[in-house]
Amino acid sequence: MAEDTPTPHSTTSPGGRLARNLALYTLARLGLVIVLAAVILGVAALVDVDVPLLVALIFAVVIALPLSLVLFKKLRIQVNESITDVDEKRRRDKADLRAKLRGDGKDGAARRGDGEGGSASR
Repeated sequence: MAEDTPTPHSTTSPGGRLARNLALYTLARLGLVIVLAAVILGVAALVDVDVPLLVALIFAVVIALPLSLVLFKKLRIQVNESITDVDEKRRRDKADLRAKLRGDGKDGAARRGDGEGGSASR
């Protein structure tokens, strides 16, 4: 039922969506670190304090960690949903493969209940 309804994500594979969403989230977080480092260096220059680039980057990473959780919540949720989709597809594929290896085919659920291929093969 859910597979018949078109969704905006139905044109790409779950793995492709995961890669895209993860790349966007990573780029957003890296961008935030760069912006924060630039702000730290800018403020340091305004108050005439010499701050090494590495120190500014370390502070930017520490500040960006909690900020990215708030600022990029939508992207993080999309990544989590994509991971769920990939995991569900993997589970379905694994179940299909196991059914084919047992010789169940399409009607595997009906045959499993009649005692053939029960839990003795596990």
